[in-house]
Amino acid sequence: MLTGNMLILIFLLSLGALFFLILKLKLEPFLALIGVALATALVIGIPVAEVPGIVAGGFGATLTGVGILIGLGVVFGQFLAASGAIERIAQAVLRVFGVQKSPAGLALTGTAVSIPVFFDAAFVILSGLIKSLSKKTGISIVSFVTALGVGLIVSHSMIAPTPGPLVVAENTGSDLGLFILYGIICAIPATLVGGYLYGMFIGKHVKSDVTTDETEEAAATAEAAAPRKQISTGLSFAMLALPIVLILINTVSNLFIAEGSLSTALGFIGDKNVALFISVIVAIVVLQPYISAPKQELYTEAINSAGLIILVTGAGGAFGAVINQSGIGDHLIATMQSWSIPVLLLAFIFSQILRASLGSATVALVTTSSIMGPLAVDLGVAPVLLGLAICAGATGLSLPNDSGFWVVNKFGKLTIPQTLKAWTVGGFLAGLTALTMVYILSLFSGVLPGL
Repeated sequence: MLTGNMLILIFLLSLGALFFLILKLKLEPFLALIGVALATALVIGIPVAEVPGIVAGGFGATLTGVGILIGLGVVFGQFLAASGAIERIAQAVLRVFGVQKSPAGLALTGTAVSIPVFFDAAFVILSGLIKSLSKKTGISIVSFVTALGVGLIVSHSMIAPTPGPLVVAENTGSDLGLFILYGIICAIPATLVGGYLYGMFIGKHVKSDVTTDETEEAAATAEAAAPRKQISTGLSFAMLALPIVLILINTVSNLFIAEGSLSTALGFIGDKNVALFISVIVAIVVLQPYISAPKQELYTEAINSAGLIILVTGAGGAFGAVINQSGIGDHLIATMQSWSIPVLLLAFIFSQILRASLGSATVALVTTSSIMGPLAVDLGVAPVLLGLAICAGATGLSLPNDSGFWVVNKFGKLTIPQTLKAWTVGGFLAGLTALTMVYILSLFSGVLPGL
């Protein structure tokens, strides 16, 4: 089995092969991902008999986390759209932020929502707003995808009680309250720079694939399925918030309610899959008066859309599993520990490289904080600052070995190059901005509490 720097070379070559198959040969991403995963495993030297199990295991493990979620999320979004709820919410965002700053509104909404809700779930739930806001404002859909995606990943990576940052706070010995406070201070500028400002920039330089014919067809479909009754703005927000509130109940119960039957019941209801299932059932019943399209037609459209998304997302997990199995993470850890660079920058780079190579922000956060966290005092840096630098590093450089890459790609309806330019680069810029904020906070060491 290959070791050392050859693993990094194989990883880079596998990404190159993946992009070549999808972009040049126009191979379906699902097939390309599975093919590259199998080939990479064989080249690395993983025993032939183990390769199919690793690929299938990675596929299954990914779908264990997001498979049901994606299916339910698409159905939920379909009913919200058909009832006119998404349109109402879009109008409300425009009233508050105005047309030009509507991407900022969506980005900050994403940052708030992703604190209690996992990234995948939040993106699926809120993705219906993207097309509606783009249509109403004339701003590129790429700008809104960047704003929403970056807003979500920033808080997912930086603000506890999201699991990753929560573990970082624990491993670095940081005060949780201060970690949350300073995490928010770093997250807001990161969201606005990587999500809003860069989103507006890239939206003007990347042509949307939505054609005039598609727009006219969508308008015709909407007109044909016009709601029988106008839904209120309040009900629209209530329906969108329902799964978020249910998941939040679970988060709060874990923090403040002792273990027992109540916490168990709340944990069950607040599980992301159960919460979204409950929300779908409520949507089917409550939104019925506002929907004129036949239910069966909505189900069919949703299931057709969800099928390919689930396959591609699972295949991304399979590719990521092969890379993880290769041992590239252990090699990177051993290599980077000998680098002589400032500790906060080292923490950022360490986390960033693991994020890119392993395809998981949470794994990057847990791994980096487990190694560097206990050394905070010896390294002469405040635990909170070290932890936030680690969190900043896990924010960007999402690549095709990350299942979240494909969630953004498919639900955002972007091409692979557009996803890289919008989501991958936008997240990276957000991470750099967060690191800058960490350094600014470090200037107040001894002045602000915890620093």
